[in-house]
This record gives sequence, structure tokens and C-alpha cells, in this order.
Amino acid sequence: MPPLRKVIYLYRERKFRMNKVLYNVTVSINPEVEKEWLAWMKETHIPDVMRTGYFLQNRICRVQDLEEEGGKTYAIQFICNSMADLMTYQNECAPALQADHNQRFQGKFAAFRTVLEIIHEHPQPNVPISAN
Repeated sequence: MPPLRKVIYLYRERKFRMNKVLYNVTVSINPEVEKEWLAWMKETHIPDVMRTGYFLQNRICRVQDLEEEGGKTYAIQFICNSMADLMTYQNECAPALQADHNQRFQGKFAAFRTVLEIIHEHPQPNVPISAN
């Protein structure tokens, strides 16, 4: 069973708690279009995803030590309140958004998706860090 389908199955079977969910999309991008892709992700794609209303936060991370054939690898992360929100996004919004990405950068990227359940977040301490 593909990983995302397995997560959806576990959620439906009530084996997945109702914690926040981190939806991670790892993309290896061809260096020829990396700057264009990154600008498009920042200026268009991620704002479009966030406008769906299903996600609370997002971030773009560059994966270290995973340069394959000169390409760069990025992890695009989105946090949502629940698996139900992610499932709704996947069913109602993702197909069109992913199709746009695929059409723009066809043959110039490889991607895979991971779903992680957030089980704990430690708050930032309110104590200043000493310079010593």
C-alpha cells in the first residue's frame, strides 16, 4: 500500500490520533531550472496552497548532502490541524495544484511525499540565551 494511502487507511480505522500533521514534499530539481522553480514556489505555488485554508504553516528547506547528479533537493513542509484537513486538501485541491507544477517543470524534477504525525512540540523558552 503506498505510504499516503496507508496513512489515510489508519486514520479511517481510528489508529491515527488527531494530532497536527506535517505534510512533506521532497523535490529534487534540475539545476537548469532551480532558480526559476524556487521563485515560482515562493511567489506562486506555496501561496496558492496556503490560500486553500487547510494549512497553518509552511517552510522550504534545502536538503543537505543529497545532491544527485548536480541537482538540488528541497523539502517543502506544510503543517495542518488534522489528517482530515490533509485528506480534504488531497482530494479537493492537490490534483490541480500538482498538475500545474507537473506541467511547468515536466521532466525536470522528481518528487515524493511523506506524512508525519506531530506527537510533540516543545515551546520556545522565554529565557534569553547567554553569550557566554
